[in-house]
Amino acid sequence: MHPESPDSASPNPAPPRPEDPSLEPFGWSTFFAGQLTATDGLPGRVASSNHGRFLVWTEAGEIDAGVSGALRKSGSLWPAVGDWVLLRPDGPVIDRVLNRKTKLSRKQPEREVREQVLAANIDVLFIVSGLDRDYNPRRIERFLVMANESGARPVVLLNKSDLAAALSLDLDAIVAGTRQLSPGITVIPISALSATSFSGHGLDAIPAQLAPGQTAALIGSSGVGKSTILNRLLGDERQATTAVRASDQRGRHTTTTRQLFVMPGGWLLMDLPGLREIQLWANPTEPTDNLEASFEDIQALAANCRFRDCTHTAEPGCAVLAAHLDSARLANYQKMQKELAHLERKTNPKLAREAKSKATAPDRPVRHHPKRDSS
Repeated sequence: MHPESPDSASPNPAPPRPEDPSLEPFGWSTFFAGQLTATDGLPGRVASSNHGRFLVWTEAGEIDAGVSGALRKSGSLWPAVGDWVLLRPDGPVIDRVLNRKTKLSRKQPEREVREQVLAANIDVLFIVSGLDRDYNPRRIERFLVMANESGARPVVLLNKSDLAAALSLDLDAIVAGTRQLSPGITVIPISALSATSFSGHGLDAIPAQLAPGQTAALIGSSGVGKSTILNRLLGDERQATTAVRASDQRGRHTTTTRQLFVMPGGWLLMDLPGLREIQLWANPTEPTDNLEASFEDIQALAANCRFRDCTHTAEPGCAVLAAHLDSARLANYQKMQKELAHLERKTNPKLAREAKSKATAPDRPVRHHPKRDSS
């Protein structure tokens, strides 16, 4: 039976009970309470979704709810897992989605320029990378940009560390290299599959990243062990798992839906399906701010480039090129710059008109604008 079917077992064994009306263990805070009025309906948190039906945790217990016609037509926020919503007092219908503290999004994996919200109101994003051929610094950099855009704090989990010796990997060097991808980032090597207890396998460091009532999400490619990590932390085989293909160590989709789970320590964890495409989505008014925050080393160097519009490709006086950075890291940064610039043009009508005007204008010589006297 589908795990999110209204008739299936709940993804959480201990939903809010009428005799325990407090919603704080499920992430409720003054941020959300301040959005209510005396006439609003019943607040609850979306724990899972399935084709327009939502399992909502409320002080009255779990409620299987639909969405009101008014909300469908209004163009307002559509419920996502992790959202706080208001239900009608007289029935299981969602009338409103409360404003979000954080939002993890990507561009829909198709040609249409549209946002896909993966998770709402998360405090920590666990970026999971497997060391069995899945480890890719460039992919991790993309996830870091997504995390910075969402407002969640990123933590990198290097899973399957027990395979390091067999694969002739220098685990200490990989951990150190991953930490260099973003200043101050937390990197935790773990081994979820071989763990019989938290001790000695790094899993005990995961709950320490959150306080009771806070929410985290697991994100990564298929086969990196997200569901196995969840099961180990729960102490129960709640999520189905499958082994990676022996031929190429590629993962297969096991988790197909997004669900919230209450963990033994009182925090919440969301297991996200594996992502094959990581297309960025950003605030159209500030599309590159979080990209620059993820590449602080490049931004610091760029401040000393000779030209304001330096592209760090072949310009004279480029401080970024002079620093001899990792060429793959610089290329990834430039690729994401172009991706976000394209997204901005597609989502900003004014920029789209300007781009079209430039494309039809007669060619003019390009002029650089030095920041300072080059003599």
